Amino acid sequence: MHELALCRSISQIALRACGGRRVRRVEIDVGALRQVVPPTLVSCWDIVRRGTPLADAELAVNDIPAVVACEECGAHTQLDEPYLLCPSCGSAKVSVLSGREFLVRSLDVADDQGR
Repeated sequence: MHELALCRSISQIALRACGGRRVRRVEIDVGALRQVVPPTLVSCWDIVRRGTPLADAELAVNDIPAVVACEECGAHTQLDEPYLLCPSCGSAKVSVLSGREFLVRSLDVADDQGR
């Protein structure tokens, strides 16, 4: 289950950035081609955040669809399946425009009074 390792990395990034303040929310982008199961990621987050300034932090996962551009027919298409083929013409000559993302997008950090 690599989601646990991913959550540990996310927590390390958040802890470095929060300066010891309480974190309320961590927002991440996860591309459809990343082979990450978002519900499993959220479950692992519950384990990783215990006993840290992230203890009350929600993990918000933005699902980023896989989109390809076809070099043969010029179509830009969102993929429903993780096959790198153009759904319009069947060509394998495609460039991935989105879907490979794995990014900590933002942190919602409490101010000095805990708000």
